[in-house]
Amino acid sequence: MRKFSRFSKELLAGAKLTPEQYEVLLAIKSRARENGLNIRDLSEHLQVRHHSAINLINKLVARKMVMKRQSARDRREVEIKLTTLGNTTLSRLAAIHRREMRARSNEMIDALQRLRK
Repeated sequence: MRKFSRFSKELLAGAKLTPEQYEVLLAIKSRARENGLNIRDLSEHLQVRHHSAINLINKLVARKMVMKRQSARDRREVEIKLTTLGNTTLSRLAAIHRREMRARSNEMIDALQRLRK
């Protein structure tokens, strides 16, 4: 498990992303509706405070991986969506993570089963 965690941190560092920023990209991809995902739902999903979610989003907006806009339905809400760059980056990193998980799956399962004993 620690080997995979280290692998993931190094992969993300190479992409100049923090694990938290990667989680934001994953959450947007997996939970966004057609209009995007609102910040309240994102912060709830990630279990972070609203202002922490905004900070993460703003950093990804600055890197052009995420865009945000006011909701047409409720002007008080901000909707966030992945940009083409964010989607491409996420797809590439997720594919690498999946390959590594497949390669290490037996090792991780064995480690977890040893914890049950």
